[in-house]
Amino acid sequence: MKKLNEAQLNELEQDLNAIRQDVLADLGERDANYIRKIVRLHRSLEVGGRVMMPFGFIPPVFVAAVASLGLSKILENMEIGHNVMHGQYDWMNDPSLHSQTYEWDTACTGDSWRRTHNYEHHTYTNIIGKDRDYGYALLRLSDDRRWKPAHTLQFANYVLLSSFFQWGVGLHELEFERVRRGEISLAEKKGFLKEFFRKGGRQAFKDYVFFPVVTLPVAPIVLVGNIGANLIRNLWSSTVIFCGHFTQDAETFSEAECENESKGHWYLRQLTGSSNFTGPNWMHVLSGHLSYQIEHHVFPDLPAHRYREISPRVQAVCEKHGIHYNSGTFRKQYSTVLQRILKFSLPDKVRMRLEAA
Repeated sequence: MKKLNEAQLNELEQDLNAIRQDVLADLGERDANYIRKIVRLHRSLEVGGRVMMPFGFIPPVFVAAVASLGLSKILENMEIGHNVMHGQYDWMNDPSLHSQTYEWDTACTGDSWRRTHNYEHHTYTNIIGKDRDYGYALLRLSDDRRWKPAHTLQFANYVLLSSFFQWGVGLHELEFERVRRGEISLAEKKGFLKEFFRKGGRQAFKDYVFFPVVTLPVAPIVLVGNIGANLIRNLWSSTVIFCGHFTQDAETFSEAECENESKGHWYLRQLTGSSNFTGPNWMHVLSGHLSYQIEHHVFPDLPAHRYREISPRVQAVCEKHGIHYNSGTFRKQYSTVLQRILKFSLPDKVRMRLEAA
């Protein structure tokens, strides 16, 4: 991580705080209209997908139904649920869009997400040993974690994690690695597991029992369509999230170097530990504007659709302080994620020989 002295860190904090205050002072009807428009779009796509699905015996209709339902789930998870639960729209005083009451359409409970993501991940971003989102305790993505023979299979693990991403995220708070090491017991996670099975059970019942049953005799078509829609959502959301912190230039940090850090140092860590990707507007919307992961980690409670507007100002701040602004095309950033997963699956000696070649 780039070294800045205390005076420089204070100046960095002031520069970024000024951007934040400008956005807060401008919040209003435009932002409220935007999120309500996205909610209407999500609902229209869901209804359209559900209505078309029973007619899925016609191949083009099946494709359209799965795509519509899958896009609906992506919008609800990424642009609505994730951003609402960060408090981006609390100022509207709308109970249906409030961070503490919103419950999204995925297996992970809102309360669990707020604990593991809003607090743990955003507080300890990319700090090895503190941020469990870094590799999800499943993947080795840096030298900070000792190589083991099991890591040779980590690309297969990545594919499985991406395919079943909502369930992986839902179980993240279980801290399976600590249970396995005997540091905590399953009994200590009884309350969490109860909530997980309650929420996950409702999600599975809705998509894999209720909607297929009410559409008899085409239940198998509806079941397969719902599985497809969830798979689309899982693969896209995992890809977006992995591009946010696991690209080639995204930095990791030790607990020691982040001890008693100032707000300016926290800002610096968010800037250097995150990465953006570029693309058309639809890609930004479907990513929940996490294509601007740097801006999101610096300003997690500002409406995400504002990130595109303030990105040039954040880039200017980075340039002023000599901080690398990690951005690239979606294709480029995702390719470096895959390379990182494959690279750190190899034994250290093999990896270092390949890097030196």
